[in-house]
Amino acid sequence: MSPAIEVSDLTKRYGDTLAVDGVSFSVEPGEVFAILGPNGAGKSTTVEILEGHRDRDRGSVSVLGIDPAKGGREYRDRVGIVLQSAGIDKELTVREVLDLYGAAYTRRRPLDEVLDAVELTEKADARVRTLSGGQQRRVDLALGLIGDPDLLFLDEPTTGFDPAARRRSWDLVRNLTAGGKTVVLTTHYLEEAEQLADRVAVMSGGRIVAEGTPESLRANADRGTVIRFALPAVHAPLSELIDPLVGDASGRDRRIEIVTMAPTADLAHITTWALGHGIELQGLVVESMNLEDVYLELVADDAGATS
Repeated sequence: MSPAIEVSDLTKRYGDTLAVDGVSFSVEPGEVFAILGPNGAGKSTTVEILEGHRDRDRGSVSVLGIDPAKGGREYRDRVGIVLQSAGIDKELTVREVLDLYGAAYTRRRPLDEVLDAVELTEKADARVRTLSGGQQRRVDLALGLIGDPDLLFLDEPTTGFDPAARRRSWDLVRNLTAGGKTVVLTTHYLEEAEQLADRVAVMSGGRIVAEGTPESLRANADRGTVIRFALPAVHAPLSELIDPLVGDASGRDRRIEIVTMAPTADLAHITTWALGHGIELQGLVVESMNLEDVYLELVADDAGATS
């Protein structure tokens, strides 16, 4: 099966600024592909080129087998786009907005089905201006779904959602991909990317500085695993605890933190030492790096290399 998206050597310049610098990646059908990066990283320009809203200077782009720069109506009929703000007429009701935008598609999802999916059934006849910020964001999401797209671009889709609504929206995205849809996601919520994305591309300075599954990005990070605990007042020499560790230990007010690339060995030593001295380790926590840790490390490393 051909990739849903295939990008090679994508380049875009604005005057003297190289916004996208030779970017290449592919997205498989039914995959959630997240593009992460700080402001100015080039992710918005990249996605706008994929959507067909911006021309490229160099490189090849294929989306659903179509060059988005030349796709026209056939292309637009197969993609859904959830912008950060859709700019809709807020005097219209939710139902009127979906009817209006849905008329542009040849393959339209039933309106009631879309309203149910974004939890706006009870607000169908309310004017958009009367909705809360989170509810208006759900209208934006509904606009992306109304044409039953094969590929959905989600730009910060859950901004303004409370935590419970955000998690329900994640379930909606999972249901879409389970049904064969492909999703390209840009988000500032790192937990969102970690929960939803099959693969992640981290952009900085117009380039992709890392790409892979969230698990592979965490595994390739340099920081390792963190072991934290607090010690009660003890008479045993702490050197017996600290000196044999593989990782680096630090502490304050009897709270100990060990950053280690050998968590199994270090944890075994710590617990053996504690049991041998009859000590209970208070608040013992073992944490691997999450995607936010990896992201911040990657972006910081790249900024330092290019500054």
